Amino acid sequence: MEGMTTPVEAEQTLGEGTSAEDKPWQTIVWNDPVNLMSYVTYVFQKLFGYSRDHATKLMLDVHHKGRAIVTSGSKEKVEGDVAKLHAAGLWATMEQA
Repeated sequence: MEGMTTPVEAEQTLGEGTSAEDKPWQTIVWNDPVNLMSYVTYVFQKLFGYSRDHATKLMLDVHHKGRAIVTSGSKEKVEGDVAKLHAAGLWATMEQA
């Protein structure tokens, strides 16, 4: 057992200097049966300034995988992004990374 690290020691080593508040938040857009793919691409471009290619890639992730992480950052920023997506009629949630 010499040289092995216990789970508590590993957590303390990895977790030093970081807390739950330090972890970034992510904005997730979910697939829905209502919005057209072209509209979802348009929303990503207009709300987040993404290129057409990047917005299309994210839209295809939503369409094929059921979800895509479209932004990340502070809790406050992501809350605002989710609100903007809701206002545009998209289904979005947030989670801590």
